[in-house]
Amino acid sequence: MKISTRGRYALRVMIDLAEHSAQSPYIPLKDIVKRQEISQKYLEGIMTDLSKAGLLDGVHGKGGGYRLNRSPEEITVLEILQTTEGDLAPIACLDKGAEPCTRASECRTLPMWEKLYALIRDYFDGISLADLMLTGDEGDNYVI
Repeated sequence: MKISTRGRYALRVMIDLAEHSAQSPYIPLKDIVKRQEISQKYLEGIMTDLSKAGLLDGVHGKGGGYRLNRSPEEITVLEILQTTEGDLAPIACLDKGAEPCTRASECRTLPMWEKLYALIRDYFDGISLADLMLTGDEGDNYVI
């Protein structure tokens, strides 16, 4: 399993929003772009996906920008990654909506893949955005 730049950038943006939420009700995209050094065009697509998934609220115009629509403690890494990466299944037959495999009943490796998939989901579901936030003045540059 490889997490793409889209997923990694989404995590960085969500952490940024969580850490800067006290500064303003809505954080302008240009501020996030500057802090995170991510292309605005690329980030706009990620923000759209995060908004459609109900993780962010966005407002256009003067005083607009983005904000988390739940507390950082309530948003998990799993939600963010599933929004940007899709299903995190390690094999195609475990993807959501996959056609049932005709060999599933005799597949010797399926239980192994199912356990790995459960581990992946449980691990990422156990990490909240709050867990990833900085507690001091360490900076705005995240390496994920």
